[in-house]
Amino acid sequence: MTPTPRHLLITGGAGFIGANLVHHVAEHTSDTVTVLDALTYAGNRASLDGLPKDRVTFVEGDIANPDLVDSLVKQVDAVIHLAAESHNDNSLSDPSPFLRTNLEGTFTLLEAVRRHDVRFHHVSTDEVYGDLPLGTPERFTEHTPYNPSSPYSATKAGSDLLVRAWVRSFGVAATISNCSNNYGPRQHVEKFIPRQITNLIDGIRPRLYGAGANVRDWIHVDDHNRAVLDILDRGRIGETYLIGADGELSNREVVGMILEAFGRDAEDFDHVPDRPGHDLRYAIDATRLREELGWEPRYSDFAQGLADTVAWYREHEDWWRGQKAATEQKYARTGQ
Repeated sequence: MTPTPRHLLITGGAGFIGANLVHHVAEHTSDTVTVLDALTYAGNRASLDGLPKDRVTFVEGDIANPDLVDSLVKQVDAVIHLAAESHNDNSLSDPSPFLRTNLEGTFTLLEAVRRHDVRFHHVSTDEVYGDLPLGTPERFTEHTPYNPSSPYSATKAGSDLLVRAWVRSFGVAATISNCSNNYGPRQHVEKFIPRQITNLIDGIRPRLYGAGANVRDWIHVDDHNRAVLDILDRGRIGETYLIGADGELSNREVVGMILEAFGRDAEDFDHVPDRPGHDLRYAIDATRLREELGWEPRYSDFAQGLADTVAWYREHEDWWRGQKAATEQKYARTGQ
């Protein structure tokens, strides 16, 4: 039986994860999508190129604008909330945009879905849990206490708690997902993997914070977005689901794999000073997601997913070239 087409509002839909989600919805469902994005530096209108104009509508605007948000929410069947300020380094230099977008913006959306009785899914991060020791079997679960380390993760933790409160206090039909580190196409070049890839395309040696021992749990963006849609469709209201693909690798290992994808020696990189409050290790236990919803990652081979990502950046230089110079100037001012 073919599902009845829905109208989805995807906030942050011109950003990395959001744009890939919009492409996935357009390719694999009959749903229509309204994208709401403020087109800050991390949003790229070109990320939505090639999508069917009769099914994808773009609205430029701020999720903290209550009149705009209300006018959009009342027209849709569900909201997937991805809009966020999300770069740790930026939150250390100026936390204020993180409070407005991640806290005030989430509050504005919650009030709108409450008024119009609209299904809400909130996409968050594993960084709300702080970090884990290196070399242990511990992993984050849905019951791990929150222990954020940066202004970014603190505001994301706050937004999660707002969603939980609106579920309990007002009966909002909401779910939450906390994901591990996403990688894949259409990610801003300030982020770890695309920065190293685009540096190598430009003949620049990759740069690694500290010793590179910090561990991240990587998941391809397409696997993450399939999980989000599974939770929207079949997740239990009020529950949190962790999304991860058992992809733990140290930053040094990832840099080495990127270098090897370019035919370079795995040690051909430079060390730069570590950033303040740099979390040691993230690791996700996605048992609830797998057992309740039957989700499994399709990109189980990180090396293959990384090779596909390298190929995308090689083939889409027009997409990232305009971001690159400004990003590297910013990093140069901090010696990174």
